[in-house]
Amino acid sequence: MRTYRHSLKALRDAALAHTLVKNPDLASLSRELGSIIHRDSQALADGLTDLRQRNRGFERWLLGRRGRPGVSVLVMAWPPGYSTPSHDHSGLWGIELSLYGALEVESWSRTSTSEPWQLRGRNWLGPGDATWFDADMHYMHRCRNLSRQETALTLHVYGGDLEDYSTYEQVESEPFWHNQPQRARIAGPLRV
Repeated sequence: MRTYRHSLKALRDAALAHTLVKNPDLASLSRELGSIIHRDSQALADGLTDLRQRNRGFERWLLGRRGRPGVSVLVMAWPPGYSTPSHDHSGLWGIELSLYGALEVESWSRTSTSEPWQLRGRNWLGPGDATWFDADMHYMHRCRNLSRQETALTLHVYGGDLEDYSTYEQVESEPFWHNQPQRARIAGPLRV
């Protein structure tokens, strides 16, 4: 019988194995991670109950990390109704998958820093569903837990450590956004 620790280890190992090159095939990796999540959804939901019931707000938990090429694997806990500010990923590529619950991801892009942000699309992710983005300084998104009652959990794989990033607030009188530098915080490691 698979435990959630086996499932988390399988997710971490797949992410690390598929990212040994600078520009990995994000679609292929997303499919593999999604299949693990679909296969082990009940074990993950049961085993990660503590993260879903912590009630400590939005948290990032480190599942794995490698230095060269850089990659980090995180599990994030999203309180009911929580929405991130619009934010970038400091030019890193990334994959986001739902482990438990449902997430809305609204994304923007721009052709240059002197151009306004253009809405690119909106995705809704249920368990095993993924969205990804290439390494691009001209990409940002906002994520929101669609449930008003339950904490959602997501898996994130980034092409490096997302330590510094920027949040963006739209300026009403202009088609531009004001950016604010941020520092990512990790709540702790997840043991597998």
